[in-house]
Amino acid sequence: MTALLTTKGLSRHFGGLRAVDGVDLALDAGEIRAVIGPNGAGKTTFVSLICGRYPPSSGRIVFDGEDITDMPAHLRVRRGIAYTFQITSVFAKLSVYDNVALPVQRTLTDGRSRGAVHHGAMDALQRVGLASRAHEQAGALAYGHQRLLEVAMGLALKPRLLILDEPTQGLSDGEIENFIALVREIASDATVLLIEHNMQVVMELAHRITVLNAGKVLAEGTPAEIRADAAVQAAYLGTATEAGT
Repeated sequence: MTALLTTKGLSRHFGGLRAVDGVDLALDAGEIRAVIGPNGAGKTTFVSLICGRYPPSSGRIVFDGEDITDMPAHLRVRRGIAYTFQITSVFAKLSVYDNVALPVQRTLTDGRSRGAVHHGAMDALQRVGLASRAHEQAGALAYGHQRLLEVAMGLALKPRLLILDEPTQGLSDGEIENFIALVREIASDATVLLIEHNMQVVMELAHRITVLNAGKVLAEGTPAEIRADAAVQAAYLGTATEAGT
């Protein structure tokens, strides 16, 4: 398979803290890749570098053959990179529908096409199970539903790479099952990079898993290989529960 995204020696330092320290990663088109590790391992900083929230201290990022290391975040969105935040970033005072309509408009050459905006917004909401709540105020949704709304906002951008940061946090068991099915469906036409503490979700979804520890890649492999890795057991899996604590 062809790598859609690669990082080479990617690093980000905050003063003396090496939050991300020389990470090499190759993400294939159509892959579901999970990034796991203990708190403070550098997971969110790593994906923030990919989406352009932070500039790297050193290293390179290549997306679909183009060096995007110094590219502003909004241009990365136009290239097809969408990122849902670890902490919800919905517009609380807007309706659920309007939260999704805004990113839909960014994908249209004619943003004034009301019918196209409506179709795109409702399609994204339908995919995450929120279509019936389209006209509710986003801030009134339960936390788990706000996370799903944020996924819908990412889907509305029609991304080639969708980065999901702790998307199942706050979801019920039934909603998690629906989420697993949703990510599999998303992966039929997009690549997914997933940060997740719920190991059941990781093991069910990921084609491959990258384990970060202290900003470095500790291990990488299939779910079976990662589960059996003694170093990963010692650093993370031995203290992580199935519920993702």
